[in-house]
Amino acid sequence: MKALLKNYHQSPRKVRLVADLIRGKSIADARAALLYLPKKSSPVLGKLLDSAVANARSRGATAENLFVKTITVDKGAVLRRYRPFARGRAGSVRKTMSIIRLELGTASPPNAASAGKAGKKKSSSKLNAKR
Repeated sequence: MKALLKNYHQSPRKVRLVADLIRGKSIADARAALLYLPKKSSPVLGKLLDSAVANARSRGATAENLFVKTITVDKGAVLRRYRPFARGRAGSVRKTMSIIRLELGTASPPNAASAGKAGKKKSSSKLNAKR
């Protein structure tokens, strides 16, 4: 339930703006957010999300229970180019690429119900301590 994109030709700083928007969201919410976001990396992250969902389906998971567990954007390779500057000098231009890792998690209702029961036990023990 993972997907990886290497050497995406956009700086990590710009891609992280979009990645932060979909972190922790369900698949449907993340797709809707990426569909209407006017950023260059939105369609690419949408394809990566679809790839991760396809990987999850091949393992037997359903798309309704999935959410974006983690998404990290790291610095990739750097293309070094040069352009002319004033007085015959040359200045370097660094074109940074990104490595994007996306991992999906499953939302399991039984664990959420047991967490609610555990919270009630803690609150009742606090009441007993006050008495």
